[in-house]
Amino acid sequence: MDFTNKERAEVLIQALPYIKKYNNKIIVIKYGGNAMLSEELKKSVMSDIVLLTLIGIKVVLIHGGGPEISDLLKKIGKKTEFVDGLRVTDAETAETVQMVLAGKINKKLVNIIGSVGGKAIGLSGIDGQMIRAEIKDEKLGFVGSVTKINPQPIWDVLDKGYIPVISTLGCDKQGNVYNINADSAASKIAGAIGAVTMINMTDIPGLLRDVNDDSSLISTVNVSEIPFLVDEGVISGGMIPKVECCVEAINCGVKKVFIIDGRVPHSIIIEILTDEGMGTMFVK
Repeated sequence: MDFTNKERAEVLIQALPYIKKYNNKIIVIKYGGNAMLSEELKKSVMSDIVLLTLIGIKVVLIHGGGPEISDLLKKIGKKTEFVDGLRVTDAETAETVQMVLAGKINKKLVNIIGSVGGKAIGLSGIDGQMIRAEIKDEKLGFVGSVTKINPQPIWDVLDKGYIPVISTLGCDKQGNVYNINADSAASKIAGAIGAVTMINMTDIPGLLRDVNDDSSLISTVNVSEIPFLVDEGVISGGMIPKVECCVEAINCGVKKVFIIDGRVPHSIIIEILTDEGMGTMFVK
């Protein structure tokens, strides 16, 4: 579609209030494993993040990588087991998780950001003991529950003008490394660093009143409504932990939390810089 210069100018003017609103503010973007499968889309998302930084928004990117972890475990003949949506992580699996998250995926995203004109530094929750953790449940092995966030490494990277790209590994005082649920880690990090907004990019349009009807999207949810939506069955299954993490971020001081469809090109820009937005917004 071709746009006239006037139309391009009007788009920029419409975005101006949002640019002013978010200028010099921190937003956290949680990039989910199932929204990361297309290389073309991955590049588009990184380009959007670079654009946001160029207009003065401080972006912190937190990523998962479940599908790629499962692929590598399959290649090495390791069976993947989940309990309540969490990967059972023995010592060998923990090493694989660390290799995929802190190595392959993290550095690939950093490299893509650089290739589209941005500056990024890859971090894991182990760096600077950013994410302190303890065993969540003995039956899950090295799956961690976050006990403390050290925000200083993230602030340091932001202050130097870089985009922090964070993989959600955690550690304890004894040096054990834990696999941390990326949604939960993102919520706690967003609160600890003073983010005004958190965006959870996943592979669904948002919260749907009818899971089989994308047009039934609920655009805004007050956290006080959530228990009623659970009772009605609107929030169920895999959406329950995602919504719980949104509530956790709100309770940690984040003003607005969004669940958006990461498969839609430029979904971040649409959500942040337009009147209509997309996905579901959670507020208090």
